[in-house]
Amino acid sequence: MPELVFFSGTMDCGKSTLALQIAHNRDARGLQGVIFTRDDRAGEGKLSSRLGLVTEAVEAPRDMDLYAYLVTQLSQGGKADYVIVDEAQFLAPEQIDQLARIVDDLGLDVFAFGITTDFRTKLFPGSQRLIELADRIEQLQVEALCWCGARATHNARTVGGEMVVEGEQVVVGDVNRPAEEIGYEVLCRRHHRRRMTSATARAGALSPDVLPVGNA
Repeated sequence: MPELVFFSGTMDCGKSTLALQIAHNRDARGLQGVIFTRDDRAGEGKLSSRLGLVTEAVEAPRDMDLYAYLVTQLSQGGKADYVIVDEAQFLAPEQIDQLARIVDDLGLDVFAFGITTDFRTKLFPGSQRLIELADRIEQLQVEALCWCGARATHNARTVGGEMVVEGEQVVVGDVNRPAEEIGYEVLCRRHHRRRMTSATARAGALSPDVLPVGNA
C-alpha cells in the first residue's frame, strides 16, 4: 500500500542525503519520481546535501497545489511513480493535506523529509500536520552531535556565534556559517536551555564547581 512517510531529525543529520539516496535507488530500477523542495541551501529548484550531492527539483511555493501539479503532469502524459519532498517543514498545512491526497487518490508513495521544531523548540506547522497525517514517522538514525558530544536534539539559531530566541520562524541559513552571519547549530537540550553554543562555550565555559541555579 502507498504510504506518506515523514523522515524527521535535526539539522545536519543526513535528511537530504537520504532523500537523494531514495531517489537514486528508485531511478536505478526505472522508476520516475517528482521531487519538491523549498528554500534549499543550493538555491531555488535544487535538492542538495552537505556531502556535495545535488539534483534538480520543483520549487514549491506556499500557494502551490502539489496535488494539482501531479494531476496535470500525469494527464499530460508525464510519469510519476513516487514523490519526494525535502524541507517539508516549510510547507503549509494544506499542502501536507495535498500530499496525503496524492497517496490516497493517486496511489503514489510520498517521502517527506524535514525538521520537526524551529529554533524556539516550537513545531513547524508543516511538520505538525505531517505528524498528524503520516502513515509512518521515521527518526533518522544518523545522530547529529552537540559541541559537547551528546546527541543533538534541538536546532539553535545563532547571530555572531550567540544563540537567539526571537525572530521570524523561517530564515534560511545553514550550519557552519561565518560567525557574523545568521546561522544554525544543533545542540543537546541542556545546552539549548542554557543558550550555550560552541562559540560561547569556548569564550567562557562554566566552572565544573559552579552549579546552575534558577531557570538555567
